[in-house]
Amino acid sequence: MSDALAHLVRGDDATLVSRAVHDLVERLVGSEDRSLVVEELIEASYRSADGEYELRALVDAAQTPPFLTSRRVVIGRELGRFTRGEDVASLVRYLEDPLPTSFLVLVWEKGADATRLGTIPKALVAAVESVGDVIDVRIGRGKAASLWLQEQVAASGVRLDRGALRALEAHLGEDRSRLPGILDTIKSSSGTDVELGVADVEPFLGQAGDVAPWELTDAIADGDVRRAIDRLHRMQRAGGRHALQVLASLHSHYARMLRLDGSDVRDEKAAADALGIKGSTFPAKKALQQTRSLGGERVARAVQLLAQADLDVRGATATPEEATMEVLVARLARLHG
Repeated sequence: MSDALAHLVRGDDATLVSRAVHDLVERLVGSEDRSLVVEELIEASYRSADGEYELRALVDAAQTPPFLTSRRVVIGRELGRFTRGEDVASLVRYLEDPLPTSFLVLVWEKGADATRLGTIPKALVAAVESVGDVIDVRIGRGKAASLWLQEQVAASGVRLDRGALRALEAHLGEDRSRLPGILDTIKSSSGTDVELGVADVEPFLGQAGDVAPWELTDAIADGDVRRAIDRLHRMQRAGGRHALQVLASLHSHYARMLRLDGSDVRDEKAAADALGIKGSTFPAKKALQQTRSLGGERVARAVQLLAQADLDVRGATATPEEATMEVLVARLARLHG
């Protein structure tokens, strides 16, 4: 059982955050009676009579001694609206001299009434780290996401060969929150004594997970019709994206090429400036390369195909929208082929 008096849980996937909170609270409660030990507050708990949000209720709960138990576990959920130093000042002061029988679990997540998840105040992070720890379950993207997956597999005790690991990562796509459940199932079925290959893990994978839009546009740019349609299906089925959402993403992709076509842009920095892209110039570099590869006539043809598909999805024809999107993606890929 952890002796740290405060824990701050943060992440970019609600399922993984909830799992981390559940596991942590289970450890903190131990053999005590959960109904007597745990007090949980949500965003509505922080709202005062005048409609303002403040952390008084959370601090009061943390300062309350235990009754009939040796400890209290106070869970502060949906704290994501408290982004300013002044918002968390009372909590930071409490953490300077916390009650030794209260164990705080602070969850940085967006509440029902919040419009966005803000940045954690540095003062709160520092205060928590002075008496406890920050539990970071963010997945990240690209190499960071791959490393996260490898770390989760290693921590689970499940042994996978390289092929199985690659198959698992490719199958999950953006749905990394499914990984713990899959690993639990594999572990309970196959144990940890042997290294498993692709054939051993495939029965546990289920439906292929969602993918990022750039996986679809990359498959199209490679002229790979089969892969492009697979990515389309994963975006629409596992990802739950409507055809119009996919069309909007594709339109944005080709609109960049249309803006670069015929311009005097010669390098990725100039392309980024022309497209209004801030930060990394990699998206501009890809757009410039694909514009040159495709050529003006085929860029124009791609825009025409997108326009017609948009009309068809909105009811211009009786063709099912899934078929309309499959035909569109296949035609776009052949333009690049």
